[in-house]
Amino acid sequence: MKQLTKRTRRWVILGTGAAIAGGIAIREYRFTPQDYPGEQLAVADAHERAVSGDILLLDIRTPKEWRSTGIGEGAYPLDMRREDFSQVLTDLLEGDQNKPVALICARGVRSARLSNKLTEAGFVRIIDVPEGMLGSAAGPGWVRAGLPVKNYEENV
Repeated sequence: MKQLTKRTRRWVILGTGAAIAGGIAIREYRFTPQDYPGEQLAVADAHERAVSGDILLLDIRTPKEWRSTGIGEGAYPLDMRREDFSQVLTDLLEGDQNKPVALICARGVRSARLSNKLTEAGFVRIIDVPEGMLGSAAGPGWVRAGLPVKNYEENV
């Protein structure tokens, strides 16, 4: 009986360790941005260039996130989960994949991943804003930098 208890205890410990390791791996994947070799902008520069019309700044977060923090002034909300995301982006660019597009999300993880995907899909001037709206290792983020935001309106 004692042998079975030791064996059971060992499997419980191994199983718990595997679950913890798996959780850490998932967390690292979800919260660590991919490397994006293309251009990057700080939030203040992204704001300035978006307001001046030099770039199309896309806030690729979800409507729930937009309602929570607002959308950065000069940014266009376009949920990256939309099935027609690429088509809407192409329409916003009037078919010109050479126009500069900057992507911002909450903390720079999704924007880096999507920057890589859009570059692979043929968009030429994709720019990542790695600080995001809420801040990351790249900087304080749009909100803490005190940059202007506008309320999200559902019919945008």
